[in-house]
Amino acid sequence: MFGTRKGGLFADNKPTLGQCDPEFIDLFTRFAYDEVIHEPGANHPDLDDVTRSMAILATLIGCQGTDAFATMLPVALDGGATPVQVKEIVYQAVAYLGFGRVLPFLNIVNEVLTDRGVTLPLEGQSTTTPETRAEAGERSQIEIFGEGMRGFASSGPEETRHINKWLADNCFGDYYTRGGLDTRHREMITLCFLAAQGGCEPQLVAHAKANLRVGNEKAFLIAVVSQTVPYIGYPRTLNAIRCINEAAAAVAD
Repeated sequence: MFGTRKGGLFADNKPTLGQCDPEFIDLFTRFAYDEVIHEPGANHPDLDDVTRSMAILATLIGCQGTDAFATMLPVALDGGATPVQVKEIVYQAVAYLGFGRVLPFLNIVNEVLTDRGVTLPLEGQSTTTPETRAEAGERSQIEIFGEGMRGFASSGPEETRHINKWLADNCFGDYYTRGGLDTRHREMITLCFLAAQGGCEPQLVAHAKANLRVGNEKAFLIAVVSQTVPYIGYPRTLNAIRCINEAAAAVAD
């Protein structure tokens, strides 16, 4: 995919990677788009092409790979990912990376969709109102993390209780309740956001447990994380696998 645009000719009056770095492009594409995809240990029945594309897009947002995201987005759309799915990945990223780091990706998505003739805005996916988001968010937290989340919004020290409230009504009530992605895919992309940005190991363990709880088994999570190696490298991938193993051991106890 890299370096193949316009047959390797100049694009926007600039040479492509295929022209400047043909040896690197050859070794990278053989690894990322052949070996990683076809390695038996990096595959799972639930990891179809669309799911793989969704995981890679979420990973690129998490590691702030804007140029790679712009290259991979058309590939994901051509492979069957829908504009709604892509938009939902970007929207949910705001809860885990913040608007400041996600805005460039939202602009890329809008530019690519517009160039493809997709009418914007897309059909709305919100299922809550300002009056129902808190209750819906708590239901989502309980579904994903268990009964221990009941009353979470009003728990904890008074000086930080508002954060717990926002986690319930904003992170889960505003985002997780939206259409376009089911709970299993939302938890998968959250795992990718956290693994890719690094430094979020406690949250990564918690969401690995959540993935297991909603039906994303350990082998699937390892397959998903394996697909991210070309984009985030080995250290963060190995950290993610350690967190998945820790979560699986805790769930098994």
